[in-house]
Amino acid sequence: MTQKLYDISRTLFSGMAVWPGDAPFELQPTSSLTGGDIVNLTTLTLSAHTGTHIDAPYHFAEDGRTLEQVDLAAFWGPAQVVTVSKSAGPLTPDDFGGRDLGLATRLLVKSDSSNADPRVFHPDYVYPSPELAEHLGALGIVLYGADAPSMDVPESAALPGHHALQRNGIMILEGLDLASVPDGLYELVALPLKILGGDGSPVRAVLRSLPDKP
Repeated sequence: MTQKLYDISRTLFSGMAVWPGDAPFELQPTSSLTGGDIVNLTTLTLSAHTGTHIDAPYHFAEDGRTLEQVDLAAFWGPAQVVTVSKSAGPLTPDDFGGRDLGLATRLLVKSDSSNADPRVFHPDYVYPSPELAEHLGALGIVLYGADAPSMDVPESAALPGHHALQRNGIMILEGLDLASVPDGLYELVALPLKILGGDGSPVRAVLRSLPDKP
């Protein structure tokens, strides 16, 4: 069986929705072949948390690790995709209907956010409760990924979801596009840029289906 690749990254484009208050995404040409230059060249303007991205712990904790300090192992390895029917609010272990969430060390949660209009910011989405973070930590989960834009509601100042995941040694991957991905087990690759002092980074997140067992 040929192993299938799923691109689970959101496309970056001018006019895309970003987190309220963040810099809008812009792709500005600085030279062009049609203009007589020897190359096409563009300048990118964007927040470090645009589209599909990871949060370094420093994003929400002053003493947290920055991008160049995070362990890349969390962003490459076995992952489980699980769909939830809940469309908004905190997720608890009960929202997963008794499914085993420890089949892989990376959990990717698929919800209605995967089908949302990318040009509009949608403030209603699901996010992990501290109870869920504790449960996943006990299962040995090292990364929690979601199609939602955050691990907390937009108006949150305390960021309990972010901090609960960090306390349990779980890295954060946000803004996934899981619309075309069936539930199941995969290999995940979602490596961040190596930015000194960085608080987050866009990633090109990809899932690869696992080979059939002989």
